[in-house]
Amino acid sequence: MDDFDSDGPQENDWEDRGDLAWNEFDWERYLREQDEAIHRYLGFYEAFRLNPDRIDRVAEQMGWEPQDTEGESAPGAEEETDEESAEFIEEDEVYTLHKNPVFVATKAIYLSLKRPWELAAADHTKIPSGLAVPFLSSLHRGEEQAAQAIHALDFGDYAMAISLLKRALSSLNRSLALLNDDGALRHPVVRQYRESALPRLFDLREVWLRVMTECRRELNRPVDEET
Repeated sequence: MDDFDSDGPQENDWEDRGDLAWNEFDWERYLREQDEAIHRYLGFYEAFRLNPDRIDRVAEQMGWEPQDTEGESAPGAEEETDEESAEFIEEDEVYTLHKNPVFVATKAIYLSLKRPWELAAADHTKIPSGLAVPFLSSLHRGEEQAAQAIHALDFGDYAMAISLLKRALSSLNRSLALLNDDGALRHPVVRQYRESALPRLFDLREVWLRVMTECRRELNRPVDEET
């Protein structure tokens, strides 16, 4: 949606994969490529971290520009034969949840939040366990609920996606509350982490709110406008 428009199936039409039959090696290679996409997103995100429009700038770098709403091909695009199209889909366009731009952005930003916290929390003298564990749990809950929402989004269940994103936002607010607690701010490591974490948490909120807005737009679209 917008720069994060899903490329996935909207009508549970998984049969579009045709005769695709991959073995474990093929899927492992595919999953590694999707892991690389998350790290590529994170690399762009770090490069643009001081840019107020970093969400959109990173989306552009990832090639997630909004698609033509009229369904027309981009200028200069050539028609493909059925055979060429099938080969392209099999080799380059196999779609799973892991390719969803919102999924990639969510996983990448959460990775940037969890990794430094886990390293710091390993030393109980830096971050007490009474804060380390609840905060990490709030991150995991938010990430899991967002992933479930994106899964619902891919299947065109926009109402469920909104409900799950609301839960993800609740977990995100819990993360913010823990970081803003007076007791937590007494720890220098937490204060340093908080400075980097707050923009990332607000970026997650921005991405999810955009998706929720687009979901509501889809839900409110008159039936006669659907094709």
